[in-house]
Amino acid sequence: MERKAAELVTAAEALHVHGTSHGDHDPRGGDIVVPGGMFTYQIVVRSERVYVVQLTYLGW
Repeated sequence: MERKAAELVTAAEALHVHGTSHGDHDPRGGDIVVPGGMFTYQIVVRSERVYVVQLTYLGW
């Protein structure tokens, strides 16, 4: 899960290079499925943050 979250942050940095000057709406968050569970995230471009808002452990 940690590796997928790091990949998400890297992608957000590449896509939104000038985050603090961003004037539009933030992109939609989403779900990422990983072995054993999933997590839900939200990108807040202006504050240059990626928030993990929910972790779900499925036990497989």
